[in-house]
Amino acid sequence: MFGDLFEEDFPFISNNHCGKGKKSKPRDFEPPAPRDFTNLSGIKNQGGTCYLNSLLQTLLFTPEFREALFSLGPEELGTLDDSSKPDAKVRIIPLQLQRLFAQLLLLDQQAASTTDLTESFGWSSHEEMRQHDVQELNRILFSALETSLEGTSGHDLINRLYHGIVVNQIVCKECKNISERQEDFLDLTVAVKGVAGLEEALWNAYVEEEHFENENLYRCGACDKLVEASKTEMDDSEYMYELFSVIIHKGGCYGGHYHVYVRDVDELGNWQLHEEEYKVIEDKALKDTENAKEIENPLAVLKGILSEEEAKQIPVDQLGQKLLEKKGVSWNKKYRKQYGPLRKYLQNHPQIFQFSPDENKIGLKEKHKLMVKSDFQGQDLQSPPQKNDVQWDSEKTPPRLKDSSADCHWFDLNDSKVQPIKEKDIEKQFEGKESAYMLFYRKSQLKRPPEARGNPRYKIPTHLLNEMNAANTELQKKRAECDSVNNGIDLHLHLSSCYTFHNGALHPALTWKESVVGLTIDRRKTLGDLRQSIFQMLESWEGDMILSIAKPLPAGLHLYQILDGDKLTLDVIGLADGTDVFVWNGKEVGGTKVMTGPDHEPVVLNVLHLEEYNEGGKGQHFTESQHVFSCSTKLGELHRALAPAGGIILKNLSGPEKEAKNWEILLEEDMNKTVRSVGLTDGCSVLILDSHDQSFVSVSSGNLTAFTYDISWLQVKNFCRTGDEDQQVKITATIETVMADIKMKAIRELQLEEELANASCLRPVSGNGKLLSPVPEDYTVKEAELKMGSLLGLCHGKAPTSTQLFLYFIVGSDHTGSPEMEIVVEETTSVKECLNLMLEKSGLSGDNWHLRRIDWCYEAGEALSQENATLKELNVCRGDTLVITEGKLPPKGFLKIPIWWFKSSSPKKHREPASDQVNGLTCQMDALQVSPARDSPEHIHTDMDLCYAGSIEIAGEASLEDLKMQALTLPCCQEQVVPLPSFLRAWTVDSKRPGKLLRSNKQHLNDYRLGARVEICIEPLQKEENLGPHELLLRVQMGIPGERDYYDSTDLVWDISKECTAWALRQRVAAHYCLPVEKIEIAKYFPERFEWLPISSWTQKISKRKRKKKLESLQAAPYHLKDGDVIGVKNLLRDDTKDFSTLRDDIGKEKQRQLTLEKKKSRQAERLQHPAFSEEKLNMKHRKPEVALSISVGVFR
Repeated sequence: MFGDLFEEDFPFISNNHCGKGKKSKPRDFEPPAPRDFTNLSGIKNQGGTCYLNSLLQTLLFTPEFREALFSLGPEELGTLDDSSKPDAKVRIIPLQLQRLFAQLLLLDQQAASTTDLTESFGWSSHEEMRQHDVQELNRILFSALETSLEGTSGHDLINRLYHGIVVNQIVCKECKNISERQEDFLDLTVAVKGVAGLEEALWNAYVEEEHFENENLYRCGACDKLVEASKTEMDDSEYMYELFSVIIHKGGCYGGHYHVYVRDVDELGNWQLHEEEYKVIEDKALKDTENAKEIENPLAVLKGILSEEEAKQIPVDQLGQKLLEKKGVSWNKKYRKQYGPLRKYLQNHPQIFQFSPDENKIGLKEKHKLMVKSDFQGQDLQSPPQKNDVQWDSEKTPPRLKDSSADCHWFDLNDSKVQPIKEKDIEKQFEGKESAYMLFYRKSQLKRPPEARGNPRYKIPTHLLNEMNAANTELQKKRAECDSVNNGIDLHLHLSSCYTFHNGALHPALTWKESVVGLTIDRRKTLGDLRQSIFQMLESWEGDMILSIAKPLPAGLHLYQILDGDKLTLDVIGLADGTDVFVWNGKEVGGTKVMTGPDHEPVVLNVLHLEEYNEGGKGQHFTESQHVFSCSTKLGELHRALAPAGGIILKNLSGPEKEAKNWEILLEEDMNKTVRSVGLTDGCSVLILDSHDQSFVSVSSGNLTAFTYDISWLQVKNFCRTGDEDQQVKITATIETVMADIKMKAIRELQLEEELANASCLRPVSGNGKLLSPVPEDYTVKEAELKMGSLLGLCHGKAPTSTQLFLYFIVGSDHTGSPEMEIVVEETTSVKECLNLMLEKSGLSGDNWHLRRIDWCYEAGEALSQENATLKELNVCRGDTLVITEGKLPPKGFLKIPIWWFKSSSPKKHREPASDQVNGLTCQMDALQVSPARDSPEHIHTDMDLCYAGSIEIAGEASLEDLKMQALTLPCCQEQVVPLPSFLRAWTVDSKRPGKLLRSNKQHLNDYRLGARVEICIEPLQKEENLGPHELLLRVQMGIPGERDYYDSTDLVWDISKECTAWALRQRVAAHYCLPVEKIEIAKYFPERFEWLPISSWTQKISKRKRKKKLESLQAAPYHLKDGDVIGVKNLLRDDTKDFSTLRDDIGKEKQRQLTLEKKKSRQAERLQHPAFSEEKLNMKHRKPEVALSISVGVFR
């Protein structure tokens, strides 16, 4: 909702990225962006007005409302110019609404502003930032309009368009007296929770008959006593209504975002999803017309051929043959290269061409069956082009208007953004968090006049037309000015006659300001145009004029590449706003040859010498001077120019910082390097030391030692058990101190034997006392990422080098009971070698092991499956923990799958307790003992009759049939007699029960996307089974009359290729049990909730005029019907109870309730133990109090 808030408040910020020293263009007059390809205008969001924008767009696209509003002239409403007059009765709200609608229809801008309209409402900026309910706004806005239009011809505008009456009738069953009551409404509110669709909600609220009986009797006015009666509402059968606007809300009850889908009844917008391609092709064909000849496009040719055929459809091959006969050239030769194969081209234009069901024949759709008179030699027919750019024979067949209901397109209007949308995409928005909130309908009998079609000016008053025309003219003028400003660049011209070359760079003879000439030029002009403009500026110029890119540097002006190519535009060359251009002869300036390019850039260096004290000593103070050198100058030349004989030079790359740690000696072997190659740039310093000053330099480290570092310390504790174990010492160190030096100092301070230095290392100690990974001894304190004051442990063991990894590892998945061990390996060690070293250290053997990483919750995670890859290649880092896991990893491309055997339930005994049943499936898992190794999952499936059979390794490219065959080789399955794999059914195991049914025995396992941790359940069958993609497998079970229990379940295969509705399922179940469809009740079982959801089919009892409505699928909410679902059946001939629940369901719900209570008690106990934590948890951010929405209206009575 706030997406455009800041962008639209600051539309004139420059997006010029020219760089340093370049000015940004003033954009105070930049006009709004024009409309996009939809030719519709959005509405800007003022911060929280998306709900208002959605309603306004709906009203705009309601032709009857829009035209009724435009019919009110200034003589009734007044004018906005008179609004400031004290005695004038100006109806500001309808006037501002008229003006906004005119802007949305005619003004060429991407989005209109509602600021004037909301000001007429009396809203403040706070109101514009606050979210409100769109239905509440609809009622308040209609009320405000009714009040504003009192005394005008539009006083009944709202009542005329939106008023309806609900008629309630109560019929006495004794005297048949009818009591009638009427209720007015502008909109209807329906409750949609727990219903299958809008029609059911409307039926429940307004149509379903209500009975007054038993204790709820009705007092009849005619009988004057309490009687039985029925209450109904009269059916509005006179009109049919069509949906034309859907306001969508995304978010919760207290906020979110609104946008709206509208049907473009008058075809004001340009809808280009399917039609865009052929429209562009035909437009291009007309534009390329030259000398009365037009370039043919295949659409016109194919439409012309099909329009001449008497038959509705012809074979696709015959169409290609007729094209060859007409044009003398085949499709492949003339069109295939540009448009692809003929059949694919026809399929890409479904809005024009219609295939037969078997896709072997092709014809034109009804709206394209007008006679197309097309000259296949490419001659113009001299008839005026119609709206769709097809040349019609206007004498024989006049252009026919599109059907208003069939061809109107939908648009998604989301604040400033407008885009087309398909109807099928709108249907997806009627569920979920982003769902339909408010629906608008029009009577389908309403017809629009032909002159309104595609005409946004229709019925708009003349004064608004004139205002919009003037505004569009002003917009075009401003856009032209803005275009000129946006493409204009300011260049800084430096004339060679005003410059001299000395000290390695160009310097102005006068001041910088006087030496630079400004020139503004359009970036779309050429370099030749720029050169001509400079010639015209200068009074005289002799010889060649060379233009070079210049750049001011600290040393002065330096020249780079020469501009070449007079026909290239300045934009292509790369000239940006503020570019410096040097005008010269290309050779010399003031008689001095000038070296150009980046290789000769001048560099300003600060040259320092140590300053003497009064006593004659030297210390930290310097004398400083600046020198300029070319970046290509060699250090040997620099040394000869600056240093005395026997002297040395030190460099400092950190600019003005002159601390000793930043200085570095330029060695003798560096003398052939250039200034640039050693990193010396503008502002860097070099220190010159003579032979007497060199005592300040440590030759071994190459650092200056004249200054002291910031000294700090580290703590070192003895963990070597050779002395006092609790003893720890402080070692002074800096961030540049090497860890080997710290270790030696610690050994001496702890008074340990110095021989320990070769067999010990330093390890950081964590806050909980754990010894972390040893630090390589060649690291500095900074490289080891140690903080001053950290505690280090002096431990046995050699420290790893910088190419070695210190790793932790544990054995098995029980991390709490398994001790953590340590190992040092080279980072180039392979995974297999590392595993062998760890097995050797832990005393294990064999090859039935593999390595896994520890994930973020300290559990065995990703397996290191590439055994030959190095630890470095797999990004294993120092200090990582690995897990040695039992079980060999399958080879690459193979899957390791645990297999479960799904036993068929034994026939149920009537005396068997119901608590031992899971709706017909007997629990027989309690006695099953399974090892918790990888080959068998740790969890035991206690609520299904599953038996663990073992695991198999199988290639991902193998078929499902191969998996079933291999599963039969497991010991547990060899006892079973299975003639063919088609006598087995395979499921994935999900939440401890069969999950997804795997179809098609020939399909590769990789195609199922099973995942690394999938488990498969195999179910034996009594007969062969090969389920198709549109067959659903359900387990149906008939209720036992008089008992809260069921007979054993049976499999039911249901073909859902035609429909998957409640009525169709009832018919299939009734046929399965040979019962009348009206004598059964069915329900789906949800085992995780121990609940049954009845499957009602009342939605099928709809009138004939509503039968075209798409019926609700049971695979959608709330049933989500899928393979393996349990369907309970009640035979109403023997059992009239409609309660589907069992005793086990009651027990399961009671356990869930007890578990919920225990969790609640534990949370309460936690709050009592930790009141501060619970208070912080409960003190969540409170919502601001809701503020009522209101619109201020003047008095017009």
